[in-house]
Amino acid sequence: MFTFVLGTKAELIKTVPVMKELERRNYEYLFIHTGHHDIKKMCEEFDVKEPDIVLFRSPKATSKFFLNTFKALRWSSFLSYKLLKTLSKIKSRFLLVHGDTITTAVTSITSFFCPFKNWLTCHLEAGLRSFDFLEPFPEEISRVVADNFCDILFAVSDGAEKNLKKENVKGKIVKTGNTIVDSVKLALKRGKKSKRKKFVLVNLHRNENLQSKSRMKKIVEILNSVTLPIYWPIHDQTKYALKKYNLWKNVKNNKNIEFSGLISYFQFLQEMRKCKFVITDGGSIQEESLILKKPCVILRMKTERVEGLKTGINFLTKLNVEYAKQIIERLEGKFKIPKFKNPYGDNKVSKRIIEFLVNL
Repeated sequence: MFTFVLGTKAELIKTVPVMKELERRNYEYLFIHTGHHDIKKMCEEFDVKEPDIVLFRSPKATSKFFLNTFKALRWSSFLSYKLLKTLSKIKSRFLLVHGDTITTAVTSITSFFCPFKNWLTCHLEAGLRSFDFLEPFPEEISRVVADNFCDILFAVSDGAEKNLKKENVKGKIVKTGNTIVDSVKLALKRGKKSKRKKFVLVNLHRNENLQSKSRMKKIVEILNSVTLPIYWPIHDQTKYALKKYNLWKNVKNNKNIEFSGLISYFQFLQEMRKCKFVITDGGSIQEESLILKKPCVILRMKTERVEGLKTGINFLTKLNVEYAKQIIERLEGKFKIPKFKNPYGDNKVSKRIIEFLVNL
């Protein structure tokens, strides 16, 4: 038996291919959802089963809830308690977690100290590092915790594998590539083709940016320097932060920007497929931009996806406004995509992961 413990949409997106590979081989799996995000619709869209066990209802005020460190820590302690009770009732050979969320860290620690543990805990997307616990926060902490408390670590790249070896982690390191390659292949079969032409796609939601007025002012200045049309499916927490710092009017009055509510993952990829380049502070989008060969302007101080910086199409701005403007000006011109090999592997990552586990 395989057991997945997931909390967010991003975790589900990257874990779906592994679930589907199990289904293809007629293996049963248990799906535990911690309730960080509401994932019911996404399960339907990806055609995977809904969670067998739901530990918490998804918070309605997600936009503010996880910006509050105290509430997040309180939720983590409750989650650990509920997980212990749940895990005591199941029999499983493998417990799989993904990525760098609160769910990932709490599950890894809880599983490690579980007195009746009779399974191997596996970390999908292991080895990514920014080498700064505050950038991004709390993701860097979560991934380091997971990599030090899990038994099997599926490294996403050569660099990730090297990071884990340097840290002398106790778990077994297995370089497989990143399941996001499989996820993108699956998702591109869905969603309607974008009708937009020659535009810039924006996605911003990083906590360390949203909690800083000075950073948000820089981001607004950078966005207002873009001359091409912008399409921005905006997160509630991002709009909340802009209003809090009296910056909302600065972007709302920009006639160059088209806002919408959040769109499905499938539609977002279709938009990315058609856009000229992406501006983001996200993590997975840096990977997706490589797969789709779309330049990516990263509005962060540091990134754990350093592989992308070596390709010549991912640009870490470190929130330097002038540098960001220079990169945007280049990308708005006749920028030629250089040739590069996807550092995250082919679209057989999930197959390699399951083959490794079933042959243990």
